[in-house]
Amino acid sequence: MARARWIVPWADSESKPAIYHCISRVVDRRFAFRSEDKEKFRMFMRMMENFSGCRVLAYCIMCNHIHLLLEIPPRPKDGISDELLLKRLRALYSKPFVAEVAKELTEARAIVAQGLAKNGEAYVQAIHERFTYRMHDLSEFMKTLLQRFTHWHNREHERTGNLWEDKFKSVVVEDGVASRTIAAYIDLNPVRAGIVKDPAEYRWSSYGEAMGAVGKSTGTKARAGLVRAIMADKESEPDARHWPGKVSKSYRMLLLQEGQEKSGEIINPEGLTRKRTLKKGMDPALAKAELEQLEIARDVAISKILRYRIRHFTDGAVIGSREFVNHFFDAARERFSQKRKDGARKMRGIATAAANALWTIRDLRKDIQLPGDSTLEIDS
Repeated sequence: MARARWIVPWADSESKPAIYHCISRVVDRRFAFRSEDKEKFRMFMRMMENFSGCRVLAYCIMCNHIHLLLEIPPRPKDGISDELLLKRLRALYSKPFVAEVAKELTEARAIVAQGLAKNGEAYVQAIHERFTYRMHDLSEFMKTLLQRFTHWHNREHERTGNLWEDKFKSVVVEDGVASRTIAAYIDLNPVRAGIVKDPAEYRWSSYGEAMGAVGKSTGTKARAGLVRAIMADKESEPDARHWPGKVSKSYRMLLLQEGQEKSGEIINPEGLTRKRTLKKGMDPALAKAELEQLEIARDVAISKILRYRIRHFTDGAVIGSREFVNHFFDAARERFSQKRKDGARKMRGIATAAANALWTIRDLRKDIQLPGDSTLEIDS
């Protein structure tokens, strides 16, 4: 029996972002995607993003699998306007189809205005609900994206049947350290596979797109998504204008271990930053500088593990701070035995370098790559 998908219990909250790392693999893990396929998948991905109101924070399209870091914003409490509905429909449907829906809405609004039917508003609402149930929803986003790409791919390659293995995987990701770590892990897929040395050289990824316009893309959406992945904990909206300068530089340092090691920051033998105490009454500028040094050193430690396959990032169910994982555990207490007292579990293997910075809700013990294992990720 398949496990129920892990969905954040605060899905409709304005204060807690709902972020997921989604993974789907081609059936039999065969290498199915050519350059043209990858371009088409990205096109469908952006179409679904525009239609659904969901945000792609990071992505990577490999030859036999895909990774998405996806944020699902809460549904608008008062619904969406007719104008916004039609705008979203244009992202996914043909002009004649959208014109027909627009005609339906106009007629329904006229009925309401003239008071010709007691349930006129319900008629308008029914038109909206034919489409809005697929918006702001993780499963509907992935289902439609994978299905639409499958239909195109099967026609293009004269094949039939399912293209993807089972259902897609998803891991709940906390905003902040976890979301930017998973974003970097996703963008480093082609480096782990030995395809490129610099992730900026791989055009079918968020970082590759952000660093250079590809096809019809200007890179704006990719940069905006990464800004959100990196700075969501600082309540930064997905705005590409924040990308140049410090944000892009810090992210590149996280991606490139060699660049960070030259920074000269000090880390302890366990890989984490040495503990520093910010004293009460400390000069604000000095305290800010100390915190920045701690963040840099922590990212140095984390960057060292990103060149390896980290199973926790694809099978850990929930990834984040200890407080975040325990909060999630408390909200989903019925999913665990009464013997279990808390949710947070330390990551094992090479991932122990991120101890006390990142925790998981699953205590994975098998298939964990250890330091010194030369078999880097090919099918991550």
